[in-house]
Amino acid sequence: MSQWIPGLRQIRSYRRGWLAKDVVAGVVLTTLLVPQGMAYAQLAGLPAITGLYTSILCLLGYAAFGPSRILVLGPDSALGPMIAATILPLVAAHGDPARAVALASMLAILVAAVMILAAVAKLGFIADLISKPTMIGYLNGLALTIVVGQLPKLCGFSVDATGLIAEIGAVVRGIAGGQVVGAAAAVGVGGIATILVLQRWVRKIPAVLVVVVLAIAAATLFDLAARGVALVGVLPGGFPPLTIPDVRLADLAPLFAGALGIAVVSLADTISTASAFAVRTGQEIHGNREMTGIGVANLAAGLFQGFPVSTSGSRTAVAQQAGARTQLAGVVGAVLITVMIVVAPGLFRNLPQPVLAAIVITAALSLADVPATARLWRQRRTEFLLSVAALAGVALLGVLPGIAIAVVLSILNVFRHAWLPYQTVLGKVENLPGFHDVRSYPEALRLPGLVIFRFDAPLMFANARTFRDEIRRLATTSPAPHWIVVAAEPVTDVDATAADMLRDLDDELDKHGTQLVFAELKDPVRRKIDRFELTRTLDPDHFYPTIDSAVAAFRDERNTDWVPFSAGEPERGSSSGS
Repeated sequence: MSQWIPGLRQIRSYRRGWLAKDVVAGVVLTTLLVPQGMAYAQLAGLPAITGLYTSILCLLGYAAFGPSRILVLGPDSALGPMIAATILPLVAAHGDPARAVALASMLAILVAAVMILAAVAKLGFIADLISKPTMIGYLNGLALTIVVGQLPKLCGFSVDATGLIAEIGAVVRGIAGGQVVGAAAAVGVGGIATILVLQRWVRKIPAVLVVVVLAIAAATLFDLAARGVALVGVLPGGFPPLTIPDVRLADLAPLFAGALGIAVVSLADTISTASAFAVRTGQEIHGNREMTGIGVANLAAGLFQGFPVSTSGSRTAVAQQAGARTQLAGVVGAVLITVMIVVAPGLFRNLPQPVLAAIVITAALSLADVPATARLWRQRRTEFLLSVAALAGVALLGVLPGIAIAVVLSILNVFRHAWLPYQTVLGKVENLPGFHDVRSYPEALRLPGLVIFRFDAPLMFANARTFRDEIRRLATTSPAPHWIVVAAEPVTDVDATAADMLRDLDDELDKHGTQLVFAELKDPVRRKIDRFELTRTLDPDHFYPTIDSAVAAFRDERNTDWVPFSAGEPERGSSSGS
């Protein structure tokens, strides 16, 4: 049972000395979970109380089925816009909170189904579908979208606009038209400033809790409600019952599409966060088990009027800094939140809504990574452009299309490297063993009549023409080479298209007196060549275990010696895919 329910294993290995630390960490965690849960629920277009329901159930679900000792799950700023983009188009005109909650709960259940089925199928590699540059761009675009979307609430008014450009225009018109509520803007901007200052200079103090306490005090002392500031009000009391979401059959298709995007983002975020904290705690990461833990957490939330959840790096860091040793810290947090909504649902009734917007905005700012974007610009322009394209996709087309664009761009980037791989000519360098790229070593030596060519990719349909064209170019240099030796160690595969290309290319070269030779070809690839019956065309004696042995055979045949590369020789090769 402990293999399927990691929480049982943690109970069996629990140490009495951890109890006090886990309880303290749970208390500290609660002070962060409550305001963030309410804020992220509203970011998702849902009542604030659903954020607390979600926090309780996902903490309990992950405590039982999650493999990490201290990872903290909960409502997430990155998922909020995705949830809203999925459910709000399905909600009736003018909004129906009950229907929105039902749709969000079903969305969580679908995310759970995707995660658990993916775990059973051992698809943990899905987390790698989004490359780091496109994830940076996606999160930058998401941060921009969140900040713009929260500005009206921060300033005390509302707008009716869809899309980033329209929302920016509506915000500008609202500010210019005098719709800003001064007291609301003061509380909201003050909240942002306080959180940022405390997070920057006094990290040991829970900044969000400080701002919440100060805001409630200000709302009470200065009667901010009378000054036009919207307050959270009394939350519904009691624990939510087990509820099967009542949604229309026609809603399942768009919900499932949203669930796929949320699952990919949640998994990528969880794997990266879990990996970072595993290094500190000495644990190993198991992607498929993490998917199961996230899936159960989402299922628990969805069955009790919650919405999809993900890992939170900031909340996990808080738990660790507070001394958390196991998932008991999350269980303590869940119990305390339950006690609050059952016994004191009016505890946050005087919390100003602009403060919730401030919490969301500061969380969004932490999503953005401007230094990383600048680093991409300095280090690799192509990946910078991928990042910008992902940002534009989120900002201009929406959150769900944005994540699809991020995934597609990541896959296309991989395909681009396979389509246009790095390729070069190798030479011999004095006093340096082996054969080396002549671009890096222009003083390298060559054997007249011999070209050593390296192609850094598997040979496949996408790059077969690239390989062929470069070999043809090398073969038509003057004087024409007798041998072209392919340094084939990077060639990890040969598909049917490439096999046909090699057969035709070898025939073509033979007619012009040039031999195609392979060195360092891996055994599995050689077996594929045999299955394609290429050795009927390619001379079986022209497959050498090393480049040295191929060079030695050529020297024996041609009786040549090493000379410097000279103008007109094929020393430069191609730089595609560099």
